[in-house]
Amino acid sequence: MKRKYTINTGREVVEREINYIPVRYIIAMVVTVFELVAMVGIVVALTIYVPYFYVALWITEIACVIKIVSSNDNPEYKSPWLLVTIVLPIVGFMLYFVFYQRKLSKKFVKRMQKIKTDFAIKQDNAVFDQLAEQDPVAHNQAKLVCRLSDSVVYKNKKSTYFALGEDMHKAMLEDIAKAQKFVLLEYFIVEQGIFWDSILHLLRQKASDGVEIKVIYDDIGCMSTLPGDYVKTLESFGIQATLFSKLRGNVDGEFNNRSHRKILVIDGKVGYTGGVNVADEYINQKQRFGHWKDVGIRLEGESVNGLTNLFLQDWGINAKKLCLDSQQWYITDNASQQGYVIPFGDGPYPVYKYRVGKNVIQSMVAGATKSVYITTPYLIIDNDLCQCLENAALRGVDVNIVIPHVPDKKLVFELSKSYALRLMECGVKIFEYTPGFIHAKTYLVDDKVAMIGTINLDYRSLVHHFENGVWLYDCDCIKDVKADIQNVLEQSQQKTKADYKMGLLKRMVVAIARIFAPMF
Repeated sequence: MKRKYTINTGREVVEREINYIPVRYIIAMVVTVFELVAMVGIVVALTIYVPYFYVALWITEIACVIKIVSSNDNPEYKSPWLLVTIVLPIVGFMLYFVFYQRKLSKKFVKRMQKIKTDFAIKQDNAVFDQLAEQDPVAHNQAKLVCRLSDSVVYKNKKSTYFALGEDMHKAMLEDIAKAQKFVLLEYFIVEQGIFWDSILHLLRQKASDGVEIKVIYDDIGCMSTLPGDYVKTLESFGIQATLFSKLRGNVDGEFNNRSHRKILVIDGKVGYTGGVNVADEYINQKQRFGHWKDVGIRLEGESVNGLTNLFLQDWGINAKKLCLDSQQWYITDNASQQGYVIPFGDGPYPVYKYRVGKNVIQSMVAGATKSVYITTPYLIIDNDLCQCLENAALRGVDVNIVIPHVPDKKLVFELSKSYALRLMECGVKIFEYTPGFIHAKTYLVDDKVAMIGTINLDYRSLVHHFENGVWLYDCDCIKDVKADIQNVLEQSQQKTKADYKMGLLKRMVVAIARIFAPMF
């Protein structure tokens, strides 16, 4: 399979071509479809040829409906599954049992519990007490984040904000070049090009110098950007690599529960995260949807342990060999900058019992007294988040949401506009980033609490994916976040309800898409 793309080298725009056949992915998809068709075919055959088998099917159907209705899941997630189960009597409940939530083997659960125990980081309760004295509302938010995600709050640790992916790219190269012990890298998308080639060049050098390099990339996220056997290529360079949730053709949630995380850790001293994947459009070296606006954050000191912990967990559940000694990966240091920082993870049930990202965002918005600023590439949210944003606007909080002007997915953009229409009714201000596509996931409340990370405002991020973020309070970098958002607003156009008016056919398509959005 050939795939062409263009790269801006600075002097000219050149066309490149990747030529490979991802046979492994094709086989996995074919096997998955075959398994599903075979299962449905067997059940249909039993219904036809085995007397009264249909009675068992109807009992199963009723039990399935009862199970969905009585579950603790969000009603907006239950509704499409109820519809599918009732409209497609046999196929519907089979799809439900296969795809509703990912089934984890006992071996997976046992290994996950061991990793969380072995690599757990102890919280300094004095830090919580100090935060409670300084700001009770922020203290409550911090406690919520830590309890939901088993994370730790750090005090007085340095953080640096990057308003552009290209600025973050330069800093990443400088830090990797200084690595002496190890480099940990995990990304949803890694694509061959200027960005990745510059990092790989340094990783190969460091590996030859004896620095331990570990790389995780998502198997489906890189399906069209890397050859199917790229792990072997990296291993030939002396780099340890593993796929996140290797696609095997299993009929379960493996297509949904992907790692959308972006983590880079150098020697445990420096860590990066944000919306930036390792691909050339993220640093505007490849033009896809106009100017690509993204952001990132660099942590220094002990707070990097939070990112290291997430990486080690993901490595442990995907690689054949565990990282045995947790102490070699973690560091301790002295205070260097004011503020409180919580690096945290999020993911699907049952790995995470609660919807961490959603609850953190709701808590931040609910605690707002003056202003809320959000930038997100997608705006597809459930009723809880809608009401939270509406309530903030109705009580006089200045709520501003920036979405792209040039969309990457047209149907998703129309869905975003439909939710924007509802929010505008209550006074929420909606802006479009006119230079192009905004991929930044930035949340800023009252100019003192912020969150930077990988969490989009859509069901895929909030329900299905493994994600990560950094909650910040009273940190020096928050003023840079505010300045960047103001700059974004100056380049954006505020939209009105008239701008998002839809015709009858489009309204029907969007209405149907909204019903099934939580499933995908």
